[in-house]
Amino acid sequence: MATDPDAEIDHEGPVTPYRQLADILKARIARGDWAAGRRIASETSLVQQYGLARSTVRRAIAVLVEEQVVWTVQGRGTYVGQPPAES
Repeated sequence: MATDPDAEIDHEGPVTPYRQLADILKARIARGDWAAGRRIASETSLVQQYGLARSTVRRAIAVLVEEQVVWTVQGRGTYVGQPPAES
């Protein structure tokens, strides 16, 4: 599904807000807003930017982690791509 990276969340639409946010974040990554290995916007920033509950933002990020689009480090943030291999 092609999503406009500048889209707003449609709270009345058929697609859940967390899925909409996940698609928007993937589109922003594809557009180059965040390069591989770089940290994406914080949960707090995404909550404010998209007017969503923190739990909704966390669920969207969990979807992206499951899809292996991003990875997270507790207390440090969410990063684009795969985690570095452990040595």
